Amino acid sequence: MSFARNRDVELYYETFGARGDPALLLINGLGSQCINYQEEWCEKFAAEGFFVIRFDNRDVGLSSKLGDATYTPSDMAADAIAVLDAVGVDRAHVMGVSMGGMIVQMLAIEHADRLLSMTPVMSTTGDPDVGNPSPDALRLILSPPPADRDAYIARHLESERTWGSPACYDEARLTANAAEAYDRCFCPEGQARQLAAIIAAGSRTAALRNVDVPALVLHGDADTLVDPSGGRRVAEAIPGARFELIEGMGHDYPPEHWDLLVSLVTWHARDATA
Repeated sequence: MSFARNRDVELYYETFGARGDPALLLINGLGSQCINYQEEWCEKFAAEGFFVIRFDNRDVGLSSKLGDATYTPSDMAADAIAVLDAVGVDRAHVMGVSMGGMIVQMLAIEHADRLLSMTPVMSTTGDPDVGNPSPDALRLILSPPPADRDAYIARHLESERTWGSPACYDEARLTANAAEAYDRCFCPEGQARQLAAIIAAGSRTAALRNVDVPALVLHGDADTLVDPSGGRRVAEAIPGARFELIEGMGHDYPPEHWDLLVSLVTWHARDATA
């Protein structure tokens, strides 16, 4: 097991592919563990010539749990830099989903010298007029955490029915994914602290206007957790950013969308370093 350290925070990470290839750092969303970037998906990126790094954010998975501590997306961006340092990577392509896309934005704002390119997916800027959830999605995010394994799986299935890709709902796959995540780590307090960090962060729009990192912004047109207006605002704020709206994709990344996402990120990375 491999860990990076950012001061008192230990961060579990794994790698795929050849160390000599360009690095691709994958950053997870709210309450999401690194295993959500499933091995088969990581191997697809590795087959395109990336040295892939996935890690558990603070407060989830096998990384440190922080008790009563408060922190910001800026602190979580520093965690990502600590992972790059531990692996020995000076600069990386970075993709982040949902909250991970917000962390990618902070990396570009505060650590641009460590990035080759950035791909925020299904994220927003923190502006209150864009990226808002539907009433049903908001209810689920703010509802009390499930009490046990069966309730956790049931909540995951309800969430996917609410904001997942409509044509990709596979109860057997989703049940297995939820069971694996619960058995690896169940820490609702950590998810609550991550949510508090997002809410307290405020708008990044003004800072994004000064970002000079090649940016590809991706969003699903069926996303009801973070409305696509959030992704559009991210792309509008970053000079030269490209925005792609993916038909039929919700606030998830099921196997049916892996090949398209891999091709888009690969094209963007190669174009950024041509």
